Amino acid sequence: MFKNEDRIIFAQRYVDNLCLVLRNLPLSDLARALEIMEKAFIEQRQVFLAGNGGSAATASHMANDLMKSAAKWIERGFHAIALSDNVPLITAIANDDGYDEIFANQLAALARPGDVLIVISGSGESANIVRAIEIAQDMQITTIAFLGMEGGRVAQMADISIIVPSNEYGPIEDVHMMFNHLITTYLSSWIEEKQKEIG
Repeated sequence: MFKNEDRIIFAQRYVDNLCLVLRNLPLSDLARALEIMEKAFIEQRQVFLAGNGGSAATASHMANDLMKSAAKWIERGFHAIALSDNVPLITAIANDDGYDEIFANQLAALARPGDVLIVISGSGESANIVRAIEIAQDMQITTIAFLGMEGGRVAQMADISIIVPSNEYGPIEDVHMMFNHLITTYLSSWIEEKQKEIG
């Protein structure tokens, strides 16, 4: 039987490990992603997000925050779409063309050159994420990847790869959600300053 002190020790180890991961994040890559997002806002580009499982939930959360939270100081936020949200369309594509195509098919229909695709994957090896990056490259869409586990195939494909230095899904997904809040909080502040410059 676990005692309360065992639970406390477990919780402390998890927190300590997460703190270690956070201290070793590639902040220069995050800064490059912020620059891309500034440009996307100025040019009114669409931002697409894609992920599987827990990463799909993070994609939906980030689409919400880009549209709503980043628009705190103005009437419009980002044009953001989580490609994991349309379940009827996803199941139709998976049934007709295969699960690997569920994001790529949507991008081909919705995206334009100059748009941004943010993919979220713990391993960087999900076939449908790889396929989405391939389509994005063909369509001249800028790609940002939130990754872990050394990045997998996606790390070599995306324009900007931000790799969480961990091999455990829990901390990786924790930090990916933090990336969302870091990016959207930054953009909200950046937009506020842009508004002040305009007058």
